Amino acid sequence: MNEAPLPFDDPDLLLRFEDDREQVVHDLLRRAPEGLDRIVDLGCGPGTSTRMLVERYPQAQITAVDISTSMLEVAARRAPGAEFVRADINLWRPEEPFDLVFADSSLQWIGDHEAMFARMMDWLAPGGVLAVQMPDNRQEPSHALMRMIAADGPWADRLVPVAKTRAVIADYNDYYRWLRPRSDKLDIWQTAYIHPLDGVEGIVDWFLGSALRPFLAPLSPAEREEFLARYRRDLEDSYQVEEDGRVLFVYPRLFLVARKPA
Repeated sequence: MNEAPLPFDDPDLLLRFEDDREQVVHDLLRRAPEGLDRIVDLGCGPGTSTRMLVERYPQAQITAVDISTSMLEVAARRAPGAEFVRADINLWRPEEPFDLVFADSSLQWIGDHEAMFARMMDWLAPGGVLAVQMPDNRQEPSHALMRMIAADGPWADRLVPVAKTRAVIADYNDYYRWLRPRSDKLDIWQTAYIHPLDGVEGIVDWFLGSALRPFLAPLSPAEREEFLARYRRDLEDSYQVEEDGRVLFVYPRLFLVARKPA
C-alpha cells in the first residue's frame, strides 16, 4: 500500500504566494513578546515563518519541525542558524520546554485539537506563549467545490473517504474552553484576507500544493485533468472576475495566542 501523500511537499508552489503568506505570519508574530530564548516552529514548510522568527529573535535557539524532506531542505537554506527536524508534528515531542510554540498554517492537518493544544501548552515554560494561525475556509467556495466534485464523479469511491477524513478545525468557542484554564492571557481573533489573484487559475495554483493534493493523489493522470477542469469551471461560476482579470479571493483565518501562567 502506498503511503498517503504529504499535504505540503512542493516548496515552489508555496513560495509562489510568499508575499501573501508573510503578511499572515507577521500578523501572528506581532502578538508574541520580545526577548525569547527557545522557540519551536511547528510545520515550518519552506521556511517563511522560520526565517521571520530568526529575524525577530536573532539570539534565540529556534527549532523548526516538518515532515517533508524537500520543505526542510529549502527552509534550511533560507533560515540558517535554526535547527531543523524531520518529524510528524502530531507525533513529535520536545525534550525541553519552549518560550514560544509557533504554528502557522500547519495544525489544520492535525486531528483531535483538544489533545494537541493541551500538549502544546505543556511544552511551554512558565510564562511561555503559544501562537497559532489556521485557515478557517472550509465553507468557502474554493473548499466546498473540492468536496462536491469529489462526491460527484467516477472517483467518488476513492475521494469521498478523503473528504470525510480531512481534519476540521474547531469553533473559536472550543479553543477558548480548552485554552482558558491553561492560560493567564488569551487572545482569539479572526481575519478574512482578500487576495487579488490572476483569475481562477490563481486559486487552483494556491491549492495545488496543499488542499487539492489529497484529492488528486489517488487519481490517474487523466482523472486529475478532469477533476481540475471541473474545479476550474465551478470556480468560474462562484467567483467574479474583475475588469482587470483578477479574482478577489477571500481567505478567512483563525488566530490564537495563549500565555502560560508564570
